Amino acid sequence: MSRRISPVIPGFGLTLGYTVVYLSLIVLIPLAAMFIHAAQLTWDQFWTIITAPRVLAALKLSFSTAFYAAVINGVIGVLLAWVLVRYTFPGRKIIDAMIDLPFALPTAVAGIALTALYAPNGLVGQFATDLGFKIAYTPLGITLALTFVTLPFVVRTVQPVLADIPREVEEAAACLGARPLQVFRHILVPALLPAWLTGFALAFARGVGEYGSVIFIAGNMPMKTEILPLLIMVKLDQYDYTGATAIGVMMLVVSFILLLLINLLQRRIETPS
Repeated sequence: MSRRISPVIPGFGLTLGYTVVYLSLIVLIPLAAMFIHAAQLTWDQFWTIITAPRVLAALKLSFSTAFYAAVINGVIGVLLAWVLVRYTFPGRKIIDAMIDLPFALPTAVAGIALTALYAPNGLVGQFATDLGFKIAYTPLGITLALTFVTLPFVVRTVQPVLADIPREVEEAAACLGARPLQVFRHILVPALLPAWLTGFALAFARGVGEYGSVIFIAGNMPMKTEILPLLIMVKLDQYDYTGATAIGVMMLVVSFILLLLINLLQRRIETPS
């Protein structure tokens, strides 16, 4: 008679209960409290707050720069993952470890370092000023800061998937007459796209909510370089808790809708028709 092996982790009911309780305490209850606080406003008051020109300008800046940074990392991140997986060279492990530096560095330290580099008197910023344009205190500087902070998300999501693709599949396709572009399009892209979308979504979400590394290089000028997280802090400094909550709810809803669309696109790609 075979002996039944008891699972290391408790049964489904208990683990599901722990999961729901934990998520409720850490995620759902704080978010629900924010929505409840925002519910003190009438719809007209809420709409007036979130459609104010300053709020809309900060919304456009935050989401556009986060999107551009995610796109840049979507390209550079795949190239970095490719080099780290497919090639062996001196210093490879050092470069691989450097990818995670934006995770390890405090965001304020990253902001100070980027400002020192891109400010008008910085190494790169001074060169850019001589050419007639500015990097720091512009949307370009914000995009570069978000690109630095969100780089690991794409690399670390694509890297393991790329490592799991057998080289023999590509070699077999080449032996059957497939050109490199065809191998890339028909073998690598379908395998990497779901992971790439995940990394893109994570990078975008982190960029939208980033605060510490951006405020140093943004200049924080209303209607020009003021991001939404900073505007929320301004509202809190003015003791306008209801206004800050309304902006936070709007930011959460817009981010959730965009991430949901990316997730649905990812599922559609993963599910063969």
